[in-house]
Amino acid sequence: MLRELQIENIAVIESAEIEFAPGLNVLTGETGAGKSIVVDSLQAVIGSRVSRDMVRTGAERAAVSAWFTGGADTDAWFHEKDLDAQSAGRYGEDGEGILIRRRLSAEGKSTATINGEYVTAGELRSLGALLLDIHGQNDGRALLDEANHRDYLDSFAADSADRERFAGAYSAWSEARAALRKLELNERERESRMADLERTIAELTAARLSAGEEAALSARRELLRNSEKLTEALDAAYDALYGASPSALDLTGEAAGWCRRASETASELADAADELDSAISELTDAAERIRDLRESLDFSPGEYDELESRLAQLRRLEKRYSTDEAGLIEVLARAQVELDELSNSAERREELEKELAKRQKAAYNAARELTHKRVEATKQLQKRVQDGLRELSMPSVRFIVELEPIGGEPGFDSSGADSVRFLMSANAGEAPGRIARIASGGELARIMLVMKDALTERAGPDTLVFDEIDEGISGVAAQRVAEKLAHIAAQKQVICVTHLAQIAAMADTHFHIEKRVEGGRTYTAVTPLGREGRVREIARLHGGDNITETTLKSAGEQLDAAYEFKKGGLKK
Repeated sequence: MLRELQIENIAVIESAEIEFAPGLNVLTGETGAGKSIVVDSLQAVIGSRVSRDMVRTGAERAAVSAWFTGGADTDAWFHEKDLDAQSAGRYGEDGEGILIRRRLSAEGKSTATINGEYVTAGELRSLGALLLDIHGQNDGRALLDEANHRDYLDSFAADSADRERFAGAYSAWSEARAALRKLELNERERESRMADLERTIAELTAARLSAGEEAALSARRELLRNSEKLTEALDAAYDALYGASPSALDLTGEAAGWCRRASETASELADAADELDSAISELTDAAERIRDLRESLDFSPGEYDELESRLAQLRRLEKRYSTDEAGLIEVLARAQVELDELSNSAERREELEKELAKRQKAAYNAARELTHKRVEATKQLQKRVQDGLRELSMPSVRFIVELEPIGGEPGFDSSGADSVRFLMSANAGEAPGRIARIASGGELARIMLVMKDALTERAGPDTLVFDEIDEGISGVAAQRVAEKLAHIAAQKQVICVTHLAQIAAMADTHFHIEKRVEGGRTYTAVTPLGREGRVREIARLHGGDNITETTLKSAGEQLDAAYEFKKGGLKK
């Protein structure tokens, strides 16, 4: 449930703190006062795109913070993301809750934190979907798009296990189909490809590729390139160590002998004698390494040219295949595998066809199980919507969920084996037709309200937001919509932006949004209303600025009637 919303420098709202309550929370105010800003702020909190235009003129940054308690499946979400499920802020008696903060700079940069930890926009959206369901003014129009109808039905069915099972079977079938299609190149393409692969294999096999060869050849070439200077240096070093008379080894041995004799009198020289003996051993090893390297520099006359030729060959191949030495070895291996597959395509095709048939049968069976669940849900959804529409003064409306096989091969798509379409008949005696051709704006709003009621009863967020659900309705229909919202609010927290007095009267908590101009700047204030304030606001919704004792009395009576309705008519 949403407990508190803080808005800072969003459009004309410089600062606002709204404490929402359980039940039905209603926001009213003049057109343009800023009601939509509250909804936009809630959209920002759950990860919707934000624009720098939202930042109040003259402000460097804007921010929206929302504190939630509870929420469907949020514990699992926090565990999956390895985040702290407890708020570090001042919220709640023991600091529990979910604190979301979204910041936006005047340059358009946006950041988001959940309980003080930075998160991505995707993570914010995934958590937001568990906390808030926002029904905007365009959602009714989304009902006109038949591509959405299957998703609405599946949401009502709320059987994720069957959908996940089918999704896995469909994925396996898609993989097998892709493998078969890759194999089923036409004969000319296959032969051409095989010829290309054979040329590649022949060329790279003849090159006798060996991992690390290029680096070794380059190092050897550097030795050859500097062989004269290197030979002189090695000869001089070896001569100094071993070849000269006396050599370094001779002198070191002589020094060791004198130290050994001296240590008979001065015992502290024994260590020096040992160190000289060790030095003799190390000098001997060094002389042998120098000798070995010197001997390896005795090249054949054509070795340098051979090295240059081999390196040039490797680099030509690397350029041709746009890769390095290791990549050439991989190209050869892949070419051999692909050639084997194409050479044995008949046998491989038969195997893939059998595997595809097996996976197609499994996917089709999973799709039929999903269809069975949809058929059951179809009957229930039709009844729920029709019953709900009758409650909303649409007694003659027939609502039909048309479920048909999609047909063709393989008899299913990525969402199952069914096409789903909502039909309605607005008047008695009329044949049902597509909603897009029949429903008015007011009828769409009421159908969506009933759909939201049905969809969120089984699952979904604890908080529902309705932005002007009253579009296109008035009179008795408006009263029935208000009663339906009250029924929903008995189960869920509801936040509703409205212009209708009937809905405002049904509120458990009522906020008034008012715009004013001070010092040449526009400010918007959000104020919770008590009984007297509610009476005046409901009177304004009825009669505009022409508020009289009669309209005030009528507003008070409407509040009392709403109270009696909620006290006696709601199902908890």
